[in-house]
Amino acid sequence: MKELPRQYAGPGLVDLQLNGYAGLDFNDPAEKWSARELHRVRERLRRRGVVAALPTLVTSDPEAMIARARRYAELVSADEALASTFPKLHIEGPFLSASDGPRGAHPRRWCRTPAEMPDFLDRIVEASGNRVALVTVAPELPGAIDLIRRCAAMGICPAVGHTEATPAQLDQAVAAGARMSTHLGNGSHQMLPRLDNYVQHQLADDRLFAGFIADGHHMPFTTLKNFLRAKTPARSILVTDATAAAEMGPGRFMLAGGMVEVTPEGRCARPGEPNLAGSALTLDRAVINAALHCGVTFDRAWTMASTTPAKLVGLPTPHSVTVAITEQGFQTG
Repeated sequence: MKELPRQYAGPGLVDLQLNGYAGLDFNDPAEKWSARELHRVRERLRRRGVVAALPTLVTSDPEAMIARARRYAELVSADEALASTFPKLHIEGPFLSASDGPRGAHPRRWCRTPAEMPDFLDRIVEASGNRVALVTVAPELPGAIDLIRRCAAMGICPAVGHTEATPAQLDQAVAAGARMSTHLGNGSHQMLPRLDNYVQHQLADDRLFAGFIADGHHMPFTTLKNFLRAKTPARSILVTDATAAAEMGPGRFMLAGGMVEVTPEGRCARPGEPNLAGSALTLDRAVINAALHCGVTFDRAWTMASTTPAKLVGLPTPHSVTVAITEQGFQTG
């Protein structure tokens, strides 16, 4: 077993994909969002060395997504501390594949194409107070390449995800400005062509950064080790894809309108279903997992969760933190 440092100082951690945390679900109705709850989550994140995170709005009723963005803007515009910790949003939907497998846990009934809703991007950006940092889209959908091009022109990082795009469609997306693969390897078919598939194509494209969920459940650590070798740590980002179940321990929780069960091992899924439904991962644990199991140094694992994601989406260099480290996680002073 590799040894971890007992203490570490470096730029704080940045999570580009936070669906919820410690009982707070960012995809609850907008009226449930409160400054008090955001501050509670902010403090829980701070204790683990996380200084910034993007609340992630996932596929649902588009009007409800816009309402959440508007409520988020109201809260962060009135509070500098919240604005610092939750500087911008990640919009993950509704422009995702409606097919089983690539759709992941996103509800099929709300999946849309950019061609069907050409004004959605402008509306949600306006509702957020121009605080959208990252948009995930399936590039094979009608209107998706134009949406990617528009995001890039607006200073928003376009990401490829929940997709079954062909190599030609992926190439078009990158040429239009896509810069990242959202949780690469997940949100995909259970069965793929052995060597020629959309995961391998994204791995091989050096123009794309890739996000990875390093919890051992979304992919085995051996697979993640191989993916990190292919993409290289310089183009790899650790994310949590955390739900409100993160830091809640094992049990059953109502999340995004449905029941989710977290096992003692930290696996997060709807009861009785084989597929995952987000994660209960924390970002400090992701750093530890990558360092212990995936063939990268602790320094590199830390960078994949701090300055690399911040720079990709245009956030300032995170302020420095000092953490005590055990195999269970980080603790700030």
